[in-house]
Amino acid sequence: MSQNSSTGGKCPVMHGGNTSGHHSVASWWPESINLDILHQHDQKTNPMDNDFNYREEVRKLDVEGIKRDLHALMTDSQEWWPADWGHYGGFMIRMAWHSAGTYRLADGRGGGSRGNQRFAPLASWPDNASLDKARRLLWPIKKKYGNRISWADLMILAGTIAYESMGLKTFGFSFGREDIWHPEKDIYWGDEKAWLAPSDERYGDVDKPETLENPLASVQMGLIYVNPEGVNGQPDPLKTAAQVRETFARMAMNDEETVALTAGGHTVGKAHGNGDVRTIGKEPEAADVTAQGLGWSNPNHKGRASNAFTSGLEGAWTTNPTVFDMGYFDMLLDHEWELKKSPAGAWQWEPVEIRNEDRPVDATDPSIRHNPIMTDADMAMKLDPVYRQILEDFRRHPERFRDAFARAWFKLTHRDLGPKSRYIGPDVPAEDLIWQDPVPSGRTDYVEELVKEQIARSGLSISDMVTTAWDSARTYRGSDRRGGANGARIRLAPQKDWAGNEPERLARVLKVYEAISADTGASIADVIVLGGSVGLETAARAAGFDVHVPFLKGRGDATDEMTDAESFSPLEPLADGFRNWQKQRYLVKPEELLLDRAQLMGLTAAEMTVLIGGMRVLGTNHGGTRHGVFTDREGQLTNDFFVNLTDMAYSWHAVGDNHYELRSRKAGEVKWTATRVDLVFGSHSVLRSYAEVYAQDDNREKFVRDFIAAWVKVMNNDRFDLLA
Repeated sequence: MSQNSSTGGKCPVMHGGNTSGHHSVASWWPESINLDILHQHDQKTNPMDNDFNYREEVRKLDVEGIKRDLHALMTDSQEWWPADWGHYGGFMIRMAWHSAGTYRLADGRGGGSRGNQRFAPLASWPDNASLDKARRLLWPIKKKYGNRISWADLMILAGTIAYESMGLKTFGFSFGREDIWHPEKDIYWGDEKAWLAPSDERYGDVDKPETLENPLASVQMGLIYVNPEGVNGQPDPLKTAAQVRETFARMAMNDEETVALTAGGHTVGKAHGNGDVRTIGKEPEAADVTAQGLGWSNPNHKGRASNAFTSGLEGAWTTNPTVFDMGYFDMLLDHEWELKKSPAGAWQWEPVEIRNEDRPVDATDPSIRHNPIMTDADMAMKLDPVYRQILEDFRRHPERFRDAFARAWFKLTHRDLGPKSRYIGPDVPAEDLIWQDPVPSGRTDYVEELVKEQIARSGLSISDMVTTAWDSARTYRGSDRRGGANGARIRLAPQKDWAGNEPERLARVLKVYEAISADTGASIADVIVLGGSVGLETAARAAGFDVHVPFLKGRGDATDEMTDAESFSPLEPLADGFRNWQKQRYLVKPEELLLDRAQLMGLTAAEMTVLIGGMRVLGTNHGGTRHGVFTDREGQLTNDFFVNLTDMAYSWHAVGDNHYELRSRKAGEVKWTATRVDLVFGSHSVLRSYAEVYAQDDNREKFVRDFIAAWVKVMNNDRFDLLA
């Protein structure tokens, strides 16, 4: 019998490292940088047609029809997963909240605008237990409305409609979230090797919440916010309050918004922990194929809502958990609370004394009543003096609370959708909100060539023009669609003072541009970008290529009053490999910092490569350093960087921390100097393959053409005002 027979011997197909997550090719060489983070921008995993445009499709959606269907779903309890008290509102709110709640201000990643809760790791996070069922309950509606509603939009809309069905007047809603089609495995959620590992692993000092590792916001691996039982599962409301304050601040929420969200979130629904955690099955990613994508099987569920298990805490916060009312304030403030253990053994707070009629009824059997519960985070609202003052003020002014919560919910669910110009639908609020980074419309009736002529005659160098345009645009983050050149916020605090922007040089250039703006009618934002165009066209002509850099008019100039300066601080680049600069030495390698910046800017690996080569020969290094300037023709847009990087007449030598020399193999003299960011384009096999393309004699023009295309992409990343 053949060794490869199906009845014995070796398996006839590849498996193990090739078909599972146990081993990858890259794991053989762990020091080699992984470019996968830049491949998130390709369309290989997208099943939609090439001409599919979600923004066009969602405009055809029967909005009133889908709202009616969602309202009906809230009280259409399913036997396979029955609703608490016959209402799915709390369940849908938790799903939407946990979709949006992963957002973090530090790098803009996470959030609900991509529908990534459908994929690992988020789909299998402990804090997302049983949300797989919430999405499955939504499937008939998704199936009905098809391509006209994304999963990302549907999940957030379901939570918003849930609040409306429970009595809240919501602030508004926007469509426009486009689904991704693969796990965002390159987002850094922490370095722990186990779910819910002690907080100490991501804090410098767990008693000092500000030492939480950047860019993280949640306190433990697998949690959205904080541990409901307390810091590391040990109840202590004041310590929890400190973690809550830091975590919510890292999610772009202030103290008032934090109290509003906590109270409004726990006004409805319940926690689930009526059982033994040891009986709960594996998460979706680890479950058997027969589970069909569902996880956390509960053999004791038996079709009873009251037997559900998620966090391990058990109980509702209010007497009427399907009604948005002021019950949370009355319950928390009017009772004394003591620590108890849930049926699952989790710490929770229960009232010392309470009237029977104030106790919520069982989620399945209305003839049974249970004690309400509070988490350690709820007790933090009561015991922290700042939170307590806000809590009592809300209690005295119910309408103020309702408005504050509606606005905070809108911010939570729209924070990473981008500026208001991206919003779609009949329920978009008319009010402009400062966290939306508003930018006024700019003029388009000026003469572009006149502006360019004045810039060319201004005496500014090519480096001045190109670096100022680059520094203005490089703040863009595709993660939450913030930053960019539109608004010219580079001239406002805090950006005008960032070390990476070379404030003295920047102020000198802006003085020139402000005069040109006043004389021509073009916005300063447009003048900045046009300055980059003038610099590139001049450099290309010097290299023998007569090119035109495409330009789109209409950028506006933001004001200080339109700018939340504090929330812009996290956008500060602490490293910019494109300008061969780091603010200080970091544990992360310079080339990895480059990849992170390139990914946020929406660049592919090839675009990153060509931009590096062009920026070097244009002389745009921060502070005028010579590292990586592999040319004797600085200021000309040539492919010299790649030609000299790949020249085997020379060899590279390390001479210091992130400092290298290119020496002649024959004479040994130093020709060039470089950093790791420069040399990675010759050492990494994929990046070298791109470098070799641009080093070829027949690709000089292609290099110029590709550089300009990538440049224009960076300049226009934030032109959402042009969206249909």
